[in-house]
Amino acid sequence: QVQLVESGGGLVQPGGSLRLSCAASGTLYSINAVGWYRQAPGNERELVARAGNGASINYADSVKGRFTISRADAWNTVYLQMNSLKPEDTAVYYCNYRLGRDDYWGQGTQVTVSS
Repeated sequence: QVQLVESGGGLVQPGGSLRLSCAASGTLYSINAVGWYRQAPGNERELVARAGNGASINYADSVKGRFTISRADAWNTVYLQMNSLKPEDTAVYYCNYRLGRDDYWGQGTQVTVSS
């Protein structure tokens, strides 16, 4: 059983920054990738950033150059540094771990970008 707990969301003004954290507990094995997704009201959940087991990192075009995904060496914590935030970044952000063929999700953390 794997549990993921996100933190760090909140209300921020346009141009501001937030750092999201995802703490993973349980048996972490065969980690293929970790990532962050987001879902805005009325929209489907979309990929924000993803780090594979190798050196591969992928970002959505809309966040390239503004967001950075990183992780602890033990893979038990994943971060998302978000800079130059825009109102369109407003969404619930979810942490994802892919272990083998199984996907695990956190409960989500709300990010609201508004003046």
